[in-house]
Amino acid sequence: MTARPTILESKTKIRFQDCDPFNHLNNAAYINYFLNAREDQLIDNYDIDIYKMARSTGKSWVVGSNQIAYLRPAFLMEEVVIESQLISYSNSKLHVELKMYNATKTELKAVMWSSFVHFNLLEQKKESHTSELMQLFKDVAVPIAETTFEARILTFRGQVV
Repeated sequence: MTARPTILESKTKIRFQDCDPFNHLNNAAYINYFLNAREDQLIDNYDIDIYKMARSTGKSWVVGSNQIAYLRPAFLMEEVVIESQLISYSNSKLHVELKMYNATKTELKAVMWSSFVHFNLLEQKKESHTSELMQLFKDVAVPIAETTFEARILTFRGQVV
């Protein structure tokens, strides 16, 4: 069996409707870009369609929290690369790091940590991951040294300043 990728990557273009009057990606729009990229990456790399899963099993993930740091602006019509990786997991939660770069990945634009809670939509309560999902998470998780978002951002700021 081939190893599954651990750091997922996709490209997208910054669109007009998501920008502020200065032609920068609006702060709130970063979250949509990150979450849309992650959803597509899960389908493309792990064959996990969270919407199909919700329809067929009544279970999926909901966002528990987001933390985001804006390091450099993303500009109107700029192509960006979005990476995502699972950095930790538990029986019912996932912790994902998402990074946005310029097209050549020489400039880090933003970093986001998202926590996702596995959720039973029919019963409206937290749900435990299946053993198959837990095995996938074990196979693809890439733990990081930093234990807080602030420490992680300081690491990146040292690289981009």
